[in-house]
Amino acid sequence: SSEGTNRPACSRSIEAGAASIRAGNSFLIFPEGTRSRTDSLLPFKQGGFVMAIKSQAPIVPVAIQGGRTAMRRGSWLVYPARIDIRVGRPIETTGFRLDQRDDLIQVVRRAIEGLLETGSTASGPGA
Repeated sequence: SSEGTNRPACSRSIEAGAASIRAGNSFLIFPEGTRSRTDSLLPFKQGGFVMAIKSQAPIVPVAIQGGRTAMRRGSWLVYPARIDIRVGRPIETTGFRLDQRDDLIQVVRRAIEGLLETGSTASGPGA
């Protein structure tokens, strides 16, 4: 846990998010919490997974490559770049309990790693 984290506010946000999902809304969550300086995935934060478990909503893994080239860290300029986006099969959370969130994180992480590996073999225009 990070120092200075406001747990009650975070918990309220997660509860509100779960209620919104149960009401039929979708969320886009970047589980790393910040941009990686390399091609490697950073550790995943738990909030979005807790929200998915609380709402028993499926998680759709998505892999994005090329964003670092398009928008450099610390800059608001957007440069021309090829962005590859791959969408995986939904991962059901039905039956997962909160104490199994780390297991769910690993399942989703493996799915995203697989999508990233699939894209790493493509090269050149139109690949």
